[in-house]
Amino acid sequence: MDINNLSDEQILTQLTQRVKQRRLNLNITQEELSKRAGVHVQTIKNFESGKTTTLLTFIQILRAFGDLDALHTLFPDPGISPIALLKLKGKERERASRSSKNQNEDPSW
Repeated sequence: MDINNLSDEQILTQLTQRVKQRRLNLNITQEELSKRAGVHVQTIKNFESGKTTTLLTFIQILRAFGDLDALHTLFPDPGISPIALLKLKGKERERASRSSKNQNEDPSW
């Protein structure tokens, strides 16, 4: 199945069905998942039926499953781009400057 050809609603349905299937594969009831996730059981029911929910709820469910690492696969750390690194390199400090307070004082040595 090419996910690019699905509507946003169809993708949401696929996501919620996968979460439900994951819960069933782990043999966890909606009530147990709600306790683990720290949300009301109705929130789990709403999520699994594809009703409007928050990203926070999705994160709480992933945490309850022990699957937060899945977010690293979804959004890997891009690191710093070579171009950004070159731009920063030109701005590295090469020497310290005097503070305005020290410029008015005579050195005591």
